[in-house]
Amino acid sequence: MIAITVKLFAAYQEAYNLPELNLEVPLHTPVSEVLNRILREHPELEQWRNLTRFGVNLQFVEPDTILQNGDEVALIPPVSGG
Repeated sequence: MIAITVKLFAAYQEAYNLPELNLEVPLHTPVSEVLNRILREHPELEQWRNLTRFGVNLQFVEPDTILQNGDEVALIPPVSGG
């Protein structure tokens, strides 16, 4: 298992009422699996699945990027402002 921090924004942050989560995931976990886990816990967020971008350690990454111990993951849904 590895330890990661998941930064939550917009709808994800509202669902958890937290700015971040500390999770343990198995070795060789792709960043997309973090989103799958979030959606299992909060299925009301499913509408954002195909619109969410992934960041790891302040870099945008592809969904199949494998996580490393200590990584900081950002789930970035679309946001709008005025």
